[in-house]
Formats: sequence, C-alpha cells, structure tokens
Amino acid sequence: MSAPTLAPASAGSSAHRRALLTLLGCTVLWSLAGVGTRRLEHAEGFEIAFWRSLFCAAFVIAVMVVRHRGAWVGHVLGAGPIGWASGAMWAVMFTCFMIALSLTTVANVLVVMAASPLLAALLGLAVLREPVRPRTWAAIAIAAAGIVWMVRDELSGQGLAGMAVAFAVPVASAINIVLLKRSNGRVDLVPAVLLGALISMAVTLPLAWPLSASTPDLAILAALGVFQLAVPCMLMVRAAQHLAPHEIALLGLMEVVLGPLWAWLGAGEAATASTLQGGALVLVALLLNELVGMREKRG
Repeated sequence: MSAPTLAPASAGSSAHRRALLTLLGCTVLWSLAGVGTRRLEHAEGFEIAFWRSLFCAAFVIAVMVVRHRGAWVGHVLGAGPIGWASGAMWAVMFTCFMIALSLTTVANVLVVMAASPLLAALLGLAVLREPVRPRTWAAIAIAAAGIVWMVRDELSGQGLAGMAVAFAVPVASAINIVLLKRSNGRVDLVPAVLLGALISMAVTLPLAWPLSASTPDLAILAALGVFQLAVPCMLMVRAAQHLAPHEIALLGLMEVVLGPLWAWLGAGEAATASTLQGGALVLVALLLNELVGMREKRG
C-alpha cells in the first residue's frame, strides 16, 4: 500500500504560523537541559535520564487523567501501531543522548545531531513524498556547517562508539517526525510520549542504580521532566501536523544554538567566538529558509 501524498504546509496559513511559534517555544524549553543539569549536586548520567523520564511520565499521566478521566489507561493501551512505534522512538531519543554523552564528548554528539534535518528530509521524501525545495537543502547544509563550526575546537577522533549511539537520536527523531505526519492528526500521539518515558525509565534505572539524587536535585529534575521534556514533546505532537518533516528537524536545531546561551546566562559558562559564529550561521539559515518560503507563498 503506497503512502498518502500530503499537501505541503501553507507558509501563509495561521495554523502554520502557530505551529512555527509553538515549535520554536519547544526548542526554548528543550534547550534548558544544560543549564539545569549544571546545577545538580549528585545526580549524573543515567540517573538524570531516569528521573527526567519519571517526572515526564507523571505529568503526562496527570494531563491524560484530566482529559480522559478513568479511561486514560485504555487510551494509552489503544495507541495502536503508530502510537507504540512513536513511543519507542521517544524512548530512543530520551535515553541514547545521555548514553552517548557517557561515551564521547558533547561536541562529537552535537555534530552527529546535525544530521537530523537531512535524515528527516530524506525520510519524508521517501515515505510521505514530501517535496524539499533547493533553498531548504541549502539551509540544511548551512545549519549543519554552523553546528560543526560551533564545536570545532572540541571535536575529537575518540569515542566513536558514543558517536554511533548518538546517531540513533537523529534517526529516531526522523522516524518519529514521519510517524507524527503520517498520523495526520487522526491518532492522538500524546500517549506515545508517555510510552517513551516509561520505556526510558525501564532502561535507565538498572544503569543508574543506586540512586544518589539529593532533594534539591529532585526539584531540578522534576522541573526538567515537566517543562524541558513533557510539555514541549506534547506540544510538538500537535505542531507537527502543520509542518513539513524537514521543517520540524531544521527548527529543532535551535535547541543546539540556545543551549550555550542559557549556560552562559544561567551558569556563567563563557561562550567562545566559534560558538557565537556558528550559532549565528544556524540562525541565518533557519530565518532565510522560512522568510523565503513565506515570500514564495505570497508570490
């Protein structure tokens, strides 16, 4: 059975603009992970992933109880093949990033993450027949170059195993974006976020044991689980209906750009010249892609 051909998102529509603003808000929340984890006293690595997933799951359950009352469990169990597949992809993204950081440098992980828009564009083209304009291919290339420039002073040839694990994140992200688009709003994929958090908890708990988080750590991790994980992931599920796969992945790179900014403002970590230059390059690529797209639509 061939995949349905989806009409490209209308850059001039109010729904598209709201989706753009929503996804940008998601990247702001996602980018808070670094400054939050730098304020932890004891928790690290797999334990951070476990607690974030636990608080994320608790919040999503609370939202579903409000929305569906006593039927929320059946709603989760009835997520269907797309929901369970999306949940597995969320779990990969929630866990592999932390595993990769334990095996290689942050710079190496971020370079691998730069492949996300390219993979989303290729998968969207192959599965959904979603067209990708030349300007978007150019924006993908420029944004990837910007991220490489941001971390060029910290790149290392070591930790290839960590880079291989990190590659699972953009792959899972691309697959998840296509799943969200293919559901086209017909399937509620918010339960998939819960499934992803539960799977992540099951995987990371044995690796994190014994747990050592202090009470202040738990407060920070609760905030991260709710506002840095649950809220933006649920919002992305809604916004994805009105955006193309490559557009979602490209805008998602804002997380990489904003992360060092919050670390500078909130944790006193000075941003290097290459970080600022590379981040500016990514911003220019994203802005030009969207502005030209809007102008083409008006024309």
